[in-house]
Amino acid sequence: MNTKSYTDPGVLTEETSVDWRGRPCKPNKHGGMSAAVFILGLQAFEMMAIAAVGNNLITYVFNEMHFPLSNSANIVTNFIGTVFLLSLLGGFLSDSYLGSFLTMLIFGFVELSGFILLSVQAHLPQLRPPECSMLLDARHCVEAKGYKDLIFFVAIYLVALGSGCLKPNIISHGADQFRKDDSKQSKMLSSYFNIAYFAFCLGELIALTLLIWVQTNSGMDLGFGVSAAAMAMGLVSLISGTLVYRNKPPHGSILTPIAQVFVAAITKRKQIRPSNVEVLHGSLKNVKNHISATSPKINSFLHTEKFRFLDKACIKSQDGTQEIESPWRLCTVAQVEQVKIIISVVPIFACTIIFNTILAQLQTFSVQQGSVMNNWISKDFKIPPASLQSIPYIMLIFVVPLYETCFVPVSRRFTGRDSGISPLQRVGIGLFIATFSMVSAALIENKRRNSALHSNEKLSIFWIAPQFLIFGLSEMFTAVGLIEFFYKQSLEGMQSFVTAMTYCSYSFGFYLSSLLVSLVNKITSSSASGGWLSDNDLNKNRLDLFYWLLAALSIINFFNYLFWSHWYSYHPSVLPNLPQESRREDIGSHSFNSSKNLNAENNSNI
Repeated sequence: MNTKSYTDPGVLTEETSVDWRGRPCKPNKHGGMSAAVFILGLQAFEMMAIAAVGNNLITYVFNEMHFPLSNSANIVTNFIGTVFLLSLLGGFLSDSYLGSFLTMLIFGFVELSGFILLSVQAHLPQLRPPECSMLLDARHCVEAKGYKDLIFFVAIYLVALGSGCLKPNIISHGADQFRKDDSKQSKMLSSYFNIAYFAFCLGELIALTLLIWVQTNSGMDLGFGVSAAAMAMGLVSLISGTLVYRNKPPHGSILTPIAQVFVAAITKRKQIRPSNVEVLHGSLKNVKNHISATSPKINSFLHTEKFRFLDKACIKSQDGTQEIESPWRLCTVAQVEQVKIIISVVPIFACTIIFNTILAQLQTFSVQQGSVMNNWISKDFKIPPASLQSIPYIMLIFVVPLYETCFVPVSRRFTGRDSGISPLQRVGIGLFIATFSMVSAALIENKRRNSALHSNEKLSIFWIAPQFLIFGLSEMFTAVGLIEFFYKQSLEGMQSFVTAMTYCSYSFGFYLSSLLVSLVNKITSSSASGGWLSDNDLNKNRLDLFYWLLAALSIINFFNYLFWSHWYSYHPSVLPNLPQESRREDIGSHSFNSSKNLNAENNSNI
């Protein structure tokens, strides 16, 4: 497979992907699904490990470390938010310096060390506060302080650092195994994203059933230890595929060229942008005239009209001198178009933050809902509250294969897209469905609270299953669509970093959850009573009203997404093989150029 790197201003030239020794890859030996399967193994085992900890961490923080309920929820959401925020660091290190494989290997062992430290603390009583029931006698429970508190936070943030830096590279390194210039492998790439999500669901399902059952019945120490073992198995899977991977070499700092564009554009902000874009530095015409004789395989960025103020970074000084300008004062069209692409995907990224705020509730307050409901199935067996989150994944391990084998081929005949429907359409469907998860949660919480207060009855834990099922279906559309969108819209040499924006959305969603909890408590508190979520007893809280608030925010966010998806269109340089009408999303979009300008530019430059 060929990748692209920057070796001449404004030009993308061919470069060969390499094997583990740095030699050019062989099509019949390296890459393909046979290589991606090892990465999918890491995906499943790592997700199994982190999900078992993250989805039940609130139980450990509340019952074992004795933090108050609202603080416990914020600790969990901040932890998970940090996992996803650190994905930007993993993507940056991979694309700029280390490469995907080495980044995964290093930070996989960092994550493993965090799991081991967490299991050691859970096993040794002297590293935890004295045992006490937070539900029965919270006032006399001693909250974790000093070195006990320190060990806990070091452990979970080692896990956060390792997992965060792994996540974008698992997706991008797996996708890199498929040749984009091969039509058969291009279809396999779209399938890969669905298979990767299936591996994710499988890991989540095992974590939320088997591993959380171990935590609940055999102790958190053994449960965390099983997570460590799963992570070790994931690393074994990763290392096993070393000989067959296609590896993209790092390209140096990916942030410097972006910074240069902004600095140059600001420096030349008073310059008048020329009407003829061909005179801009690094324009397609100038590039072809300069090197077409020596470089037969050249790809360059088509100039677009959006964010025209950035084009000033490409204007050459008119002072009459022939001196070469600093790259901080003069950039190429290619650099500017890269920045335009990144700016253009930011609104799409922002529209998924509320979606992930809803996810945060299902991993925190919904687990606490289950803990005060009737979770006995028989006289001898009861469901751990956190395991209720496995219900959507049981559904998804059947739905995802059906989506890939039935829906995608049928829709492909009508749309002509390898993925059936466009990534942005898929995200929009998911965002719409997510609203009903919070509607269901609010209705059931109101019923649960009234039954507990007025009838002294505990509802069955299965009453809260619909909110998990609805969100699971929503996540299948949104999560996979967003990852596919960012990867396919990203540039060569920036896949891991741009894909990390997907996970960064999770981060902001969980941080927003913590902020909303604090704001809601502050706004709704009074001198006579605390806020909606301030008490350790859910029957004294108004979690149902908080869920209604999230439902309202979700539907507003969906209409906001419709606006930005209408505004957005694929950059013509990133998807040069798509027909003109396919570059525009069916959810609506204005193009990067006006239709007239884009057609004229495509006719003259492609």
